[in-house]
Amino acid sequence: MFGVFETFYVSTLLPYESESNIAWIGSLQGFLLFIFGLISGPLYDAGYLRALVYVGLFCINLGMFMTSLCTAYWQLLLAQGIVMGVGNGLLFVTSISLIPQYFTTKKSFATGVASLGSSIGGIIYPIIFRQLQPTIGFGWATRVIAFIMLTLSVVPLFAMHDRTRHASKEPISFQLFHGLPHLLFCVGMLFGFMGIYIVFFYVQLYALLECGMTPELASYLLAIVNSASIFGRLIPGYLADKIGPLNIFIPFALVTAVLTFCWIAIRTVAGLLVFCVLYGFFSGTFVSLPGPMGASLSPNVKTIGRRLGISMAFSGTGLLIGNPIAGVITQNGHDWLGLQIWAGALIILSAGFITASRILKVGTQLKKVI
Repeated sequence: MFGVFETFYVSTLLPYESESNIAWIGSLQGFLLFIFGLISGPLYDAGYLRALVYVGLFCINLGMFMTSLCTAYWQLLLAQGIVMGVGNGLLFVTSISLIPQYFTTKKSFATGVASLGSSIGGIIYPIIFRQLQPTIGFGWATRVIAFIMLTLSVVPLFAMHDRTRHASKEPISFQLFHGLPHLLFCVGMLFGFMGIYIVFFYVQLYALLECGMTPELASYLLAIVNSASIFGRLIPGYLADKIGPLNIFIPFALVTAVLTFCWIAIRTVAGLLVFCVLYGFFSGTFVSLPGPMGASLSPNVKTIGRRLGISMAFSGTGLLIGNPIAGVITQNGHDWLGLQIWAGALIILSAGFITASRILKVGTQLKKVI
């Protein structure tokens, strides 16, 4: 969702700020979403699910309402970057870790279904903002989104409950990597999240500056990407239950990298629309499968929250630094080639490290389910 806000900040609200500086708002939010897994994971394992839900929902809604009042860069960084990021971080790993309590089979597909909320939000919220902002202004357009979020918060507030009371209070240590395969998986997530969201952050601006797309159509690009991502989460999740999440993720990541390099040659509106559909589909595995992949590399379900928290911390670090670096590379829209090569290379590195993780875990047997 931040992509539509970034375009508005660059063009209207904060035209004096560089793209790199503005990208820090979304990157910081994403970083905190993942890095707080180091806190929410152990707290979840210790049985504090309800407290995490209460505090997380409060922070998300507070941050969105405060964003509607912001007029300066530091205010947006605090409200939309930090407060919302903390709230997301308290809920994200918690939500993923809860799924195995309710599903003994088809866990990857269940995770894919659970992750659809972010895709649906990524479709609806940018459209709401785009339609309302010209007529009622930035403040009230953002508050409308905040009121919708507040209303929908009732669902997790009443639906997220532990089915089994558990308390594993062992301290976090590097032993939780459980060897080289899990460490390589975490490094693969670091590089993956450095590169995967560059398209989400910059495709709208690229459409306006390089493809001559109208602002009205460009505002729907994130909705198109997220719509395709729905199928890119459900179908790979279904297949992952049959042949293993790592076995699905690796080819999908490689195709995503190829698509990112193909982005270099796109200069037409039609070409960019096709690219957004394909990219949304194949990149969906970066959202739906990291949880099942981490679980498949984890020998002890009692510490799955902490293990996922550690891998998410790597993912958050990648998200924090990847997009601002991309903003510096593109030089305010003057070097798209460097940005595209940067994104594609990072996704290839991600696929490479996770392939190495799989090989160390089960060898080179292609038929091995993992």
